[in-house]
Amino acid sequence: MARVLFINAGSEGHINPTIGVVQELISRGEEVVYFAIEAFRERIEKTGATVRTLDDQKFIKAFISGGRNYLLERINGLLLTADIVIPSVLEQIQGEHFDYIIHDSMFGCGRLLAQILKLPAINSCTSFAQTKVSFDKMLAPFFTNVPAEIVKPINDKFQSLTVLVKEKYGVDIHSPYEVFCNPAPLTIVYTTREFQPGGEDFDSTYTFVGPSISSRLTQESFDFTEIKEKNPIYISLGTVFNQAIDFYKLCFEALGNTEHPIVMSIGNKTLVSDLGEIPKNFIVKNYVPQMEVLQHTALFITHGGMNSTHEGLYYGVPLIVIPQSADQPIIAGQVANIGAGITLQMQSLTASQLREAVDHVLSLSSFRKAAAKMRESFRNSGGYHEAVDEILQFTKERPDPACRSGLSN
Repeated sequence: MARVLFINAGSEGHINPTIGVVQELISRGEEVVYFAIEAFRERIEKTGATVRTLDDQKFIKAFISGGRNYLLERINGLLLTADIVIPSVLEQIQGEHFDYIIHDSMFGCGRLLAQILKLPAINSCTSFAQTKVSFDKMLAPFFTNVPAEIVKPINDKFQSLTVLVKEKYGVDIHSPYEVFCNPAPLTIVYTTREFQPGGEDFDSTYTFVGPSISSRLTQESFDFTEIKEKNPIYISLGTVFNQAIDFYKLCFEALGNTEHPIVMSIGNKTLVSDLGEIPKNFIVKNYVPQMEVLQHTALFITHGGMNSTHEGLYYGVPLIVIPQSADQPIIAGQVANIGAGITLQMQSLTASQLREAVDHVLSLSSFRKAAAKMRESFRNSGGYHEAVDEILQFTKERPDPACRSGLSN
């Protein structure tokens, strides 16, 4: 039995794909110590893992202090979290032995901790993966198009932070790419090469296992008799970008009192009573068991988060994607590229546009056929079972005892 150190300070989109992986690791005899924020303790403990927590308020404060306007500012923010994360992790595992580390791809201290602990490292990538070439291409406009008086202090800050982190923790940081993407000898990507932009550009250190679809290990009450065999439309903006009362009311205007049964999840930051009168064909809840609802759904109107998009396509549901932020515009583009849905823009969206988009997607069989094709691709890819196969094979091939952690030494 090996002991696994799992580091992940991310949101639901970063946590959920790892739940099945952790359950499967434990079922095969591994012992997992999982660092996350307190909000996910119960969910992770149900896998059988030991949970240790990071101070999410201090983490977020440090991250935001780097700036939010440019990508390099966010990278600086990740470096600023080092003094929050690294001492906390090292203190909490003092004297313990670990055989390997799995860290989230967008958690800036993951690669640093792997260096400090001298552990074989595995990168858990819950969004689209990036090569250094694609990342540098994305970062390049900052240096070429943004005025020098803005670029210089941000870049100087990056240079000074890398020096400070190296001096304090004895780690090497060679590029912004290393901080933002946390490359490792093995990267587990929770999608398929077919859905990944430029999937052919990734070498054998990247393994595309497909969506990691597993039980959320939570109990939500939902009366499925209301939607079974009715092929409802399901609307959700996920768990982060869901404070959107105007959008929910626009959905009422566009689809209220039509022949379409609608299930709408509005998150826990909006009161159902804030929405006013609810049309009779709408079921509105703060939270619904999404994967179970999707199994009955004819169309999914989504923000285009990676988890939601994967889950919709895993069940062969066509999508209307209304991206909000982060990588969602790229994900929306891929959905359109494969023909499984269309993209709308929130800023200019009208009720008539939404209604026409719904009618368009529901009326054309090509969207259902493309979603069904991706469903087969996703289901044949292996998911968390394949991820654990790859992890255990990787650790078997790297048995060097010099690369093991014994912090009591």
